[in-house]
Amino acid sequence: MWSDFKKFAFKGNVLDLAVGVVIGGAFGKIVTSLVENIIVPLTGILLGGIDLTKQLVITVGKAEINIGAFAQSILDFLIIAFSIFIFIRIINKHFNKKEEPKPAPVVVDKTEALLTEIRDLLKEK
Repeated sequence: MWSDFKKFAFKGNVLDLAVGVVIGGAFGKIVTSLVENIIVPLTGILLGGIDLTKQLVITVGKAEINIGAFAQSILDFLIIAFSIFIFIRIINKHFNKKEEPKPAPVVVDKTEALLTEIRDLLKEK
């Protein structure tokens, strides 16, 4: 069982996935910071100094529904998804350059080759 686990855990794909998860987590933190510290305050300034994450709250009984924080999370997701989309497009364009297909070699059977040779000999006379 241990050897099977080692084979699984140390395959290239698993390590690549682990690196991707770590980098993705760090990237998510960067985007969250961008949204919380730059985009939301700028949006608040454009809306007259309103902080949407704190002021878009609906109180239902004793529960508070924070619509502003939810909107911020949606904005985080959209920025991350768009960034990944652009990154994947760049990678695909760079690594998947299509080579022009080479023309298929012309296959000539023996009969056709003999007839062509006879034709060429007749043209010479």
